[in-house]
Amino acid sequence: QVQLVESGGGMVQAGGSLRLSCAASGSIFSINAMGWYRQAPGKQRELVAAFISDTETYYRDSVKGRFTISRDNAKNTVYLQMNSLKPEDTAVYYCHANMVVVGGRRAYDYWGQGTQVTVSS
Repeated sequence: QVQLVESGGGMVQAGGSLRLSCAASGSIFSINAMGWYRQAPGKQRELVAAFISDTETYYRDSVKGRFTISRDNAKNTVYLQMNSLKPEDTAVYYCHANMVVVGGRRAYDYWGQGTQVTVSS
């Protein structure tokens, strides 16, 4: 079975840093897109950063210059380096991937279990 396993969340003070990791495991044929969403209590889940093509990345305006998405294709792993964290970054962060499994007929969306990021002031 294919799954996304996240790690790296925690609690930091404002101005601190965290690095989130998400590893896709299983029989994966291809990954069309991979990125990070977050959801704060009472709010909709929002896209934070993503690889949207082989050469393009996306960042929402509020994290530009502070967050960096990267990947290790050999490990099927995506990272989110978060610097200069602010209290408003507090949320559950979810890894997301659009993938085709080996033998699959089409791509599906997969989600990690979520990892809590709490930034105190």
